[in-house]
Amino acid sequence: MIDNRRIDCEFEKGRGPRSFPYSDLADATINFSENNKLGEGGFGSVYRGVLKDENINVAVKRVSKESKQGKKEYISEVKIISQLRHRNLVQLIGWCHDHGEFLLVYELMHNGSLDKHLYNKENPLAWTIRYNIALGLGSALLYLHEEWQQCVVHRDVKPSNIMLDSSFNAKLGDFGLARLTDHDEELETTIVAGTKGYLAPECALDIANASTQSDMFSLGIVLLEITCGRRPIVPQHDQKKTSLLVEWVWDLYGKKALVEAVDGRLNGDFDREEAERFMVVGLWCAHPEKSQRPSIKHAMNVLQFQAPLPDLPPKMPVPIYAIPGDPTMQLNTSSDAASSGVAAACINSAPALPLDSSW
Repeated sequence: MIDNRRIDCEFEKGRGPRSFPYSDLADATINFSENNKLGEGGFGSVYRGVLKDENINVAVKRVSKESKQGKKEYISEVKIISQLRHRNLVQLIGWCHDHGEFLLVYELMHNGSLDKHLYNKENPLAWTIRYNIALGLGSALLYLHEEWQQCVVHRDVKPSNIMLDSSFNAKLGDFGLARLTDHDEELETTIVAGTKGYLAPECALDIANASTQSDMFSLGIVLLEITCGRRPIVPQHDQKKTSLLVEWVWDLYGKKALVEAVDGRLNGDFDREEAERFMVVGLWCAHPEKSQRPSIKHAMNVLQFQAPLPDLPPKMPVPIYAIPGDPTMQLNTSSDAASSGVAAACINSAPALPLDSSW
């Protein structure tokens, strides 16, 4: 049983966002009309609305009444994001838990989520927009990992959680899985969380807790997606096998043919040096061994041409993992087959996809 008064007391310790009466949000969304629905997922739905008194366009996330996990994420999201202030984070305006409902109120992102644009066949994003989106995402993670008073591990960085405002500025959202820890301390969590394709191998195989390094893995995959216009996991023609974006790009890197991976829909209209830098940093961040991934500050320095490119191995490395329960046994092989096996294990071990924040 959730104590609404205790939640309000906890929430209001922060500044900025406030509690809304249910009636205000029902009016704003025309009683959560289907015509106002922007999207839905496993934990609930998102609606467009207008706060009439403030004349502000908002997105209202309505947690499904049947979702216990959704309610837990609701509490986590409000307690964390209500304390954060950054131009590349989606602004939480308020919340409501009344009439048996759990509602979150955000600024409306007029251009929706990044994934809707990355895979739009008719109107592919221009390279300059992609470049700025990537730097905006990096800026958000720099703030979360290193610049705020505590370290925030997001745990679900992916294109559907990267929102775009009317000027296509990137804003990271959906903090339902996020966790706080003091700087230089390890996050304590026993629950695997994240999304297939973006989940770091050590988390997917339940070998290590989520960390800033696992966020960096997700960032690496997103950088490759932005540059290549391909999803992280692509089913083969027979639907029984999958190919991984990171393996494909790393193979081209080893052949010194990275430019072949750039999204063909750009028709050559991109900055080659920027694109290659994005892909090399993407591979660096998505390194299978977490100790070899950069910090967000190091990655941003390279992305912004303030530091040289890292020297990566020509073939995608295979991590050395201690097998749970037997510290004397290790997986240590460098064959391509083993690499694919580790990748396949990560995919098959990953949890189901959470709610996509289609605002």
